[in-house]
Amino acid sequence: MKYVYPAIFTPLENSEYSIKVPDLPGCVTCGKDLPNAIEMAQDAVAMWLCDAEDNNETIPKASNVFDIRCEKTEFVNLIVVDTVEYRNLNDSRAIKKTLTIPNWLNTKAEKAGINFSQVLQEALRERLHI
Repeated sequence: MKYVYPAIFTPLENSEYSIKVPDLPGCVTCGKDLPNAIEMAQDAVAMWLCDAEDNNETIPKASNVFDIRCEKTEFVNLIVVDTVEYRNLNDSRAIKKTLTIPNWLNTKAEKAGINFSQVLQEALRERLHI
C-alpha cells in the first residue's frame, strides 16, 4: 500500500532535525541533516504502518498538509511510503524456491562443493544491480 503523511521537521543544532508525524501516535525520529531526516522519516512511517498492517489495526487517515500547525522555525513536509516496497527491501527471511538445472551441471556443482543458495543470491543481486 502507498501512503502519504505530513511530518513536522524541527531544526536542531548542528544541522540536525527532529521529525514528528502527528497522525501516527509515537512516530518520531531524527536525522543528522535534511536528506537523512527525510530518509529517517520515511523509514519510521513505513515501520509504523507495517506494524499496524500486521496487527490488523486501523490506519489513521492522513491530515491535510495545510491543516498542520507548526512553530515559525519548523516546516511541514509530506512523507511518501510504500509498505509493499519497504517489506521487500527489509525482509531478509529465507524462503524455499524450487528450481531445475541439467543433471550434468548439478553433478559438477556438487563435486565442487558449490552452495546453490549462495550462488543464486549472488546471481540475482548482480542481475538486479543491488
